[in-house]
Amino acid sequence: MTTTSVSRTLPLASGLLTGTVALYMALVAFGNITDFGTNQAFVQHVLAMDTTFKDDDLMWRAVTNEGLQNAAYVVIIAWETVAALVLIAGTWFWFRQDRARARRISTLGLLMVMLLFGVGFIGIGGEWFAMWQSDTWNGLDAATRIFLLSGVVLIVTHLPLGRAEATGRP
Repeated sequence: MTTTSVSRTLPLASGLLTGTVALYMALVAFGNITDFGTNQAFVQHVLAMDTTFKDDDLMWRAVTNEGLQNAAYVVIIAWETVAALVLIAGTWFWFRQDRARARRISTLGLLMVMLLFGVGFIGIGGEWFAMWQSDTWNGLDAATRIFLLSGVVLIVTHLPLGRAEATGRP
């Protein structure tokens, strides 16, 4: 593959992949806003740890206050919404061929997704609140999928474009 074809193909791939994660996050946020109760129950059960092994050494971590549970859920939805908007902007800049801005904004949005799913769902939900112990309220597989997808897209957006990137010429 020539430098010219790489300099054209990689930004297209980055734009399409960033757009894929943007669409996913927009649909997740939209679903959580329009069907608030479904995932609200998920967050409440994970935080309450009511379907875990009920180990006394862990149960002190449970958050059973409904107000705190709902506040956590609203923060999650807000984070998802902002991440979706940032990724939509990143996608826009990829297709406008503003590579530097596209890469910066896409990186920010992808890191927001990775933090939400990596720190929020895998780390805090999975380990701190022992979500892995629940047969009913376990979102670790989905969180891992999105974390890995976002990581792959982040890597693609940072692949060097060769001479064209270094010189600013195709």
